[in-house]
Amino acid sequence: MELAHSLLLNEEVCGQLGDHQRAAFIFEWLSFLKRLLPTADRVEMKQNQKNLVDQLTRVLMGSPGPPTRQLLSQCFALLYKIGDPFLATITIDKCNDIIRSRDDSPSFLPTRLAAIACLGAIYEQLGRLLGKTFSTVVANLMKTLKSAESQGRYEIMLSIEKILRGLGPSALPCHRDVYKVARICLTDRAMPVRCAAAKCLLELQREAVFLWTSELENMANICFRAFEGSNYDVRVIVSKLLGTILATALMAKQGTAPRQGPWRSSLEEVMALLWGGFLRGGGGGSFLRASGDMLKRGSSVSRDVRVGITQACVVFISCLGSKWLEYNFMTLLALVLELVSYPRVIQNPAEAACCRCCISFILRATVGRLLGERSQVLAAKEICRVIAKQKMAVDATLSDSNMENRLSATDVAVSQHILVCTLQELGSLILGLGSTAESLLQDPSAGLLDAVTSVLLDPSAVARLTAAWCLRCVSVAVPAQAAGLMDRCLERLTALKSCPEAVAGYSAAIAALLGAVQHCPLGIPHAKGKVVLGLAEDLLRSASQNSRLALQRTQGGWLLLSALMTLGPAVMVHHLPRVLLLWKCTFPLSIQELHSECGRGDAFTWQVMLEGRAGALCAMKSFFLHCRDLMNDEVIGRLLAPLTCAIALLTQLPALIKCYGTQVKNASVMFRLRIYEVLSLLPPKSYEESFGILMKQLLSDLTGLESPECTGLTLLLSFCHTSDAPLLGLATSDTDHLFIEEQLHSGSGAGAGSLEHDPFTIHQLPLDVPLPLPPSCCLSQATVQLFGLLFPHMAGAQSTQILDQFSNSLRQLKASRQQNAHIHMASALCCGLKCLGSGHRGLLPEDVRKPALRLLLGALESGSEPLRCAAAEGLARLVQAADDAAFTVSVTQINFDKLKLVRDAASRSGHALALGTLYRYMGGISSPQHLNACVGILFTLSQDSTAPEVQVWALHSLSLLIDCAGAMSHAHVKPTFSLVLRLLLTVPSAQVEVLQSLGRCLNALITTLGPDLQAEGPFRSLCLMGCAVMQDSSDCLLQAQAISCLQQLHMFAPRYVDLSSLVPCLCGILLDYSVLANLCSSYLSLRRAVVACLRQLAQREAVEVSEHAVTLVKDLPRRDNSLLDITIKEIGLEGALFSLLDRESDLQLCQDLRETLSHMLGSMAMAKLSHWLKLCKDVLSASAAETATAAAVETYQEEEGGDRADDDSIYTCMAESGSPFSHPRWSTRVFATECVCRIIAQCESGDPAHFDMALAQERRLQESADFLVLHLADLIRMAFMAATDPSKPLRISGLQMLLVIIHKFAALPEPEFPGHVLLEQYQANVGAALRPAFTADTPPDVTAKACQVCSAWIASGVVSDLVDLRRVHILLTSSLGKVQAVKEVQSQLYNESTITMESLAVLKAWAEVYIVAAQSPKQDEKPAWLLQPSDPSAQPPVNPAGNGLLRLVQADLSTLSRLWLAALQDHALLNLPHEYAVQLPATGGTFYTAETAEQARRHYSSSWAAILHATALWLNSMGFIVLDEGPANLSRPVTPTSMGQSTSLASIRSPEDINAERFYLILGISMEFLCSPHSDSQMENITYCLHTLHALFDVPWPRSKIGNDQTLSVELLSVLHRLIVTRESPGVQLAVLELVRQVVCAAQERVREKRHSAEVDDGAAEKETLPEFGEGHDTGGLVPGKSVVFGALQLCLCVLVRKLPRLSPKLTGSNPVSSRPPLALGHGDYQLVSAALTILSELPSICSPEGSVSILPSILYLLMGVHRELLLQPPGPALGLAVSVTLQALRVVLLSPMARAEKCQGAWAHLFRCALNTLMDFWDSEEVFHGVNEISRLTILTIFLRLAGPEVTTVQPLLARSISKFQGCLECKDPVVLSQTYKLLLSVFQSPAAAVAVSFIQVLGGALVGHLQAIEKRRPQNTEEMQAVLAGVRALETLVSTAEEEHRSQLVPILLHILISFLLDENALSSASTAARSLHESALQDLMRIGPQHSALFKALMLSFPSMKARLRAAIMGNQENMKAKAAVCPVLSKKSPTIQLKTNFL
Repeated sequence: MELAHSLLLNEEVCGQLGDHQRAAFIFEWLSFLKRLLPTADRVEMKQNQKNLVDQLTRVLMGSPGPPTRQLLSQCFALLYKIGDPFLATITIDKCNDIIRSRDDSPSFLPTRLAAIACLGAIYEQLGRLLGKTFSTVVANLMKTLKSAESQGRYEIMLSIEKILRGLGPSALPCHRDVYKVARICLTDRAMPVRCAAAKCLLELQREAVFLWTSELENMANICFRAFEGSNYDVRVIVSKLLGTILATALMAKQGTAPRQGPWRSSLEEVMALLWGGFLRGGGGGSFLRASGDMLKRGSSVSRDVRVGITQACVVFISCLGSKWLEYNFMTLLALVLELVSYPRVIQNPAEAACCRCCISFILRATVGRLLGERSQVLAAKEICRVIAKQKMAVDATLSDSNMENRLSATDVAVSQHILVCTLQELGSLILGLGSTAESLLQDPSAGLLDAVTSVLLDPSAVARLTAAWCLRCVSVAVPAQAAGLMDRCLERLTALKSCPEAVAGYSAAIAALLGAVQHCPLGIPHAKGKVVLGLAEDLLRSASQNSRLALQRTQGGWLLLSALMTLGPAVMVHHLPRVLLLWKCTFPLSIQELHSECGRGDAFTWQVMLEGRAGALCAMKSFFLHCRDLMNDEVIGRLLAPLTCAIALLTQLPALIKCYGTQVKNASVMFRLRIYEVLSLLPPKSYEESFGILMKQLLSDLTGLESPECTGLTLLLSFCHTSDAPLLGLATSDTDHLFIEEQLHSGSGAGAGSLEHDPFTIHQLPLDVPLPLPPSCCLSQATVQLFGLLFPHMAGAQSTQILDQFSNSLRQLKASRQQNAHIHMASALCCGLKCLGSGHRGLLPEDVRKPALRLLLGALESGSEPLRCAAAEGLARLVQAADDAAFTVSVTQINFDKLKLVRDAASRSGHALALGTLYRYMGGISSPQHLNACVGILFTLSQDSTAPEVQVWALHSLSLLIDCAGAMSHAHVKPTFSLVLRLLLTVPSAQVEVLQSLGRCLNALITTLGPDLQAEGPFRSLCLMGCAVMQDSSDCLLQAQAISCLQQLHMFAPRYVDLSSLVPCLCGILLDYSVLANLCSSYLSLRRAVVACLRQLAQREAVEVSEHAVTLVKDLPRRDNSLLDITIKEIGLEGALFSLLDRESDLQLCQDLRETLSHMLGSMAMAKLSHWLKLCKDVLSASAAETATAAAVETYQEEEGGDRADDDSIYTCMAESGSPFSHPRWSTRVFATECVCRIIAQCESGDPAHFDMALAQERRLQESADFLVLHLADLIRMAFMAATDPSKPLRISGLQMLLVIIHKFAALPEPEFPGHVLLEQYQANVGAALRPAFTADTPPDVTAKACQVCSAWIASGVVSDLVDLRRVHILLTSSLGKVQAVKEVQSQLYNESTITMESLAVLKAWAEVYIVAAQSPKQDEKPAWLLQPSDPSAQPPVNPAGNGLLRLVQADLSTLSRLWLAALQDHALLNLPHEYAVQLPATGGTFYTAETAEQARRHYSSSWAAILHATALWLNSMGFIVLDEGPANLSRPVTPTSMGQSTSLASIRSPEDINAERFYLILGISMEFLCSPHSDSQMENITYCLHTLHALFDVPWPRSKIGNDQTLSVELLSVLHRLIVTRESPGVQLAVLELVRQVVCAAQERVREKRHSAEVDDGAAEKETLPEFGEGHDTGGLVPGKSVVFGALQLCLCVLVRKLPRLSPKLTGSNPVSSRPPLALGHGDYQLVSAALTILSELPSICSPEGSVSILPSILYLLMGVHRELLLQPPGPALGLAVSVTLQALRVVLLSPMARAEKCQGAWAHLFRCALNTLMDFWDSEEVFHGVNEISRLTILTIFLRLAGPEVTTVQPLLARSISKFQGCLECKDPVVLSQTYKLLLSVFQSPAAAVAVSFIQVLGGALVGHLQAIEKRRPQNTEEMQAVLAGVRALETLVSTAEEEHRSQLVPILLHILISFLLDENALSSASTAARSLHESALQDLMRIGPQHSALFKALMLSFPSMKARLRAAIMGNQENMKAKAAVCPVLSKKSPTIQLKTNFL
């Protein structure tokens, strides 16, 4: 195909190809040429134009296929547009000649069609440049039209449309002629021709004024006739034509109309035209002139016409625009509702229901889509006025006895339909508005609630039920209204029990409100359920007291019970015994009693009884659906008794119906429906003994044909596989017209659904208005469902008998009755096989297979498409159930044989589909031979162009086969590709079903090839060509398939998908419909495919997608792209997607849009930060601009004067605003706030300048960068707007956004005002955003979120002024007042669990504030390892308010502490295991009730941790001292076990008991959570628990409790060990080690106390001996699991080994010193190691002498090993800290009292010697980082030498090795090491062990003197060397001072000699270095200090060495002169004072 990419066609290559390959080659060349021509050079183009024209003409004459001729025509047009346009006349003449040709052969038809297409394309591009030649062309086309076949008529209409578009006003002379032929084609028998004619007329109406003036009525009639027998595509385009023409007629200017008359129509006339067609269809004259006889005639209008007119009405209003709708809604509503005032449309219930659906669709598609929220509120008010007016009229009729004033029965019926339509729209509006509708409910002028509740007394059942549903919508939208409405209805129902309408209406309303609770997280008060149950019982008991009310009370009572079940098991568990008793009393107690009651009663009695039992069964069904947790064996057993009687009653129904007639028959249908539904929800095994009765009744229902209207799609659709849905012709299933189009597919006679068919659906889960089908239709579905459930449980013989009975019944029926029976039976069998296949109940017996196969094969040849699909699915299930390869082969062979024999299209298509579905559930095809045979047959059927239906089904089956075969189908990929491409290029475009099947095949091929498409080969180019063919189609579904294929291709081979052409195409599809025309694409599947593809592209190439979308504005060839231009250029593709998100209502599509925007935001937000923030800000602030407009509309609508229809100014407002965010919905604004939060989170991981104002401002000046901190004001404004919006979800999102802002920006300083932070200037904004959330009418969840923000704001430290802090503090204080209110809230609006939620949120907020306030003064007191300097974000916030914040909290701390303790007690009780549930208080806890315990648990789980920490801090500050304070005022009575409360029981407890209870409560909650397996993801709560325990053990009393209870200590250590093993967070691990240290400290205190007590008790004589206390006792054994020491040692070992794995021989091999290099440690790792070593050093102190000997080897091993590992680390400040901690730990161990204890002194000494020897071995065996680490080793050696004792250090080998280490360091050239060595040597010289000091002096003294004497020859050159010399001098001084007197006289002269050698003469001193001069001065000072101390020796030395004396004298004199010189300089300097003296004393 690459050879086709050239300007001229490569005719040589083309001639060598076969016919099919040539067609593909030409198509590829034309595609390339179409892309090349717009960018080609004009000069080159003109040079090659003649050759191109010749080649294109030859292609034209070569019979091109439909896609090729479209491309050919476009290339012709582009060629003449870019090149020489005057040569076009030659091609036009050529095309005219072809069209005039008399050759009518089929082979010439493609050429004629191509010529027609070329003419249209050329005129569309060139237009007026071709002069007046168009008249000849148009005349020629219209002449040809008369004798053309359907394809010709279709192409001619499309061509004329293009000619009209290209010529514009110039085509005026032929407008009338075009109109004449187009109106004929508009009613053509071929649907594509109708579509083309409608498009032609749609283009014609742009310039032909007469269409919407003089011919308006005729056009309307023609459109009405076009709707008759139409398909969905025709209805869409014709409705667009009709709606556009009517809108143009209404909007026309006076100047455009002809002079002879005022042709502009009024709104009333336009609507009269539409309703005329609705009433009488497309026949007859004007509706305005129609006689009464015409209106009353009995002929009915087809539903096609009515559905089309409904869609046209929507188009009409959409064209007028949202502004027009706002101003004219009142009039429009009256005209729309006028439709149901005509008797013809409500002559039967089915017609009336259909008419109501049409009106509801019109209102929903216009008011719901076009109007903003504020305008919708105004529309709702107008609807309320209509409802009130209608209800007043009905009430007046029922109450007025004057016959003249009373309405007729017809008027009352009309009123009920108006009420239903308006109430449905009102409910939908309120649902869409959500909590924004609260202002509407509170508006007294609207009177919404009064108007709706008044309808509950309407005589019409459907009106009452719709009003109940509307109240449910109110409750869902504004949950605060639920409880009030329920109370109101309960009160009215109680008061009006004697009114049947009141009983029915108010019971339905209560049921609807109960059903709404499923959608209200806040719920209703628990007591409401008890009240409803009591009322239901009362209704049922009193039903028999009044026959007039019996039916209503019975239905109402069971309706209430059924709705009560929706509250769930948490409510029903308390009422279940009463409900079970009601069920028991409703049915006979035994079968005998059932038989006896059959002989009693009359028709009415049996009707009431059956209705009551049906209601009881419906309540059971609701119970099974919503309370499954309560369905245990006991409950099922108690229900089986009434169910058995109900099943037995089925056998009596025929006799009752025969006896009492229709009245009982209708009730029996509902009874059977309910029993079938209930049994379908129970396990079949539970009622196995009733199978016989049930199956007999089911067979009777399936073969009795009582509901022939329930056939086709209604019954079979659920049994057809979803992949087979395209075969059913359900093009409307994925459209926005689904609601109205369903009227055409509901089955003949079934009618539309309506609430009166099943009132019990009023409480079901879906939010949409329930529209249940008639009971007989539902009965068929329930029968099939139950049969399928029971069929797998039947024995083989019974199953065979059942299937044989099916076959016999079918043979006895004929025609339509046979088909209906076949549908029922096939559905039942399919359902049974499906249950059998999915239930794994074993194989299907062979004797059952044959009759089942016979029945399904017969269904495969049915004329019903759904039946054939269901039969194919049934065959697949049959093969699955049989699980026999031989049977599968035999079924396949039967299909082969049938396909060879049958010739009718239906049979062939059915068997073809069976070949594809047969292996669907078998895991694939195992036999290549079968695959080859199936593919071959399907290939043959797919090419049968004489039977398009067979082609469709065969191609679909082929796609299924390819999917099923997988890799095995690779051998068939190439021929399949050839087949698909050949058919795509040859199948007529009108046969869209065939093309769609080809698209499915192509998709299956792409999926099969997968990544192989990346390889070189022809398949990829074939895929792209097939996608291009489908993309160019005008069919939306085919375009959707093309996009899906390209999406698949992009996933497997992304490099080969051209985004530059794909993205503009996708955006054009979306924006063309959604932005320009205010109409979304009618095919939802197309929009879904586009958005799904964009979502995938945006995941990887978001930036490229956004850039390519901009090209759409330049390339879009539309004339009305101004709005699109604005959309793309100003706000980009992301803004357009936001706009589309706001308009869409499909859940999946909206989710894809959100994901697409999220991907784009993630990729582009950092680069285009301002753009994205502005976009979100525009979305959030757009609704504010709508207020003024809405107010103006309301004012205008209230004006009474003037005729608005004649005011032209009304229509000027039709122009829409250019902004796509004119009135965004609250859901869109919520998403915008979420996007802002994502942007903030994304910036956090990006450039640091995003959160640094100074750096951002500096970078902004240097580069064109943008940073988030610069937009802080916008962020605050957006959060404020969202947090103060009327919409509750938006308020919560806004508060969450504000919370994020506070967390991220609180610590950012203000560079212009040092000492202040950025957020300080927004205090007023934050306070204003929070204040509305604390009003009395605010929902609890909003207040809870606001409390969270308050605590974050106060704790952030932003506010430093206490006055400013109080503004937010007072909000929390007011909430605290609500928590501690004495009385219960009387007007409880929500469930009691919401009080729990709000109370705990308040307490948690106070807890977080107190934590910050209490910890701020203690930050410096925390251990070093509890802070993480390496992580700045982890630092606690610095609170400038400091103690002031603590003082604020202190005022309420007494109350808070009691509330916190009560909340913790509640949490502890609720967390008890289920076996301890009996210990829960019967009345509930402090903040929860017993009935709402389950709901309250989740609120406690989110709040307890902070409260726990705050309580521990409070107890810490109080020191566990119990104060005698009064009880806090709690909202609920405190339970007797509450801690520290002054109740009658608590007052007698001692402080010790209270403290112990508090201690164990806090400790228990913490340990329970820390050892819980569910705490894996709650890191915040883990931290809270650790800090809680740390605060707890900081106090001596709790520490004594844990110390005295060794078992508890060990348990705590085991929990901490598990925690440190499973948590990698350094902060958590440091906190764990701190807790371990505290536990060890508690044990130390216990041991110390015991030892002290023992010493006191034993007396003074025994004080010298250490008592044996501590772990280990006499044996020294430490038992794992019972020893604190062992637990602490295990935990420390775990930490050390994880950080230093070389410590463990098991990890590194047998040798602990591994060759593997050590792991590099970070700052946090050093902290952990230090903390662990500190704990290790303390462990011996809590052991007995024997126990200390047991653990000392481990401790010393770890100390030595850690020291060794640390020395292998690179130097750093953190390392120095860790080394110092290691040395300190060793000091603690060496100084341990156990080392001097009599019993273990020898063992300790031995172990110390071993440790010292190990230290020497490590020193000799490893290389370390010299310098600091060398000093560290020498330091630890020095510590041993000084502290270990003589029995350790004087051992000769160790002492000699120690001395050698010092000798080695003394030889070091590093002055730092040398200096430290001298210092350490000094310390050794002073060792308490004289032997050690003497040995070191003897060996190292001479070396020391030698080093110092060498200084005279090499003076120090720097400070380090000078310091080393001075350190040596100090060591020598120490040696001299420690020497004995007889040796000192020999050493002093040496010291003096060395010091004098450091002195410099005068010449040398002036030129010496700074270090040498400093040494000189230091030596002189030492001489002057030491000389007088040893005067005799000094004098003797001076006399002996005159040179020294002279040297010393010169140094002293030089020093004196230097001092004099300095003294002389000082007075001179002091005289330099300022000449101007400042006056300082002004008195």
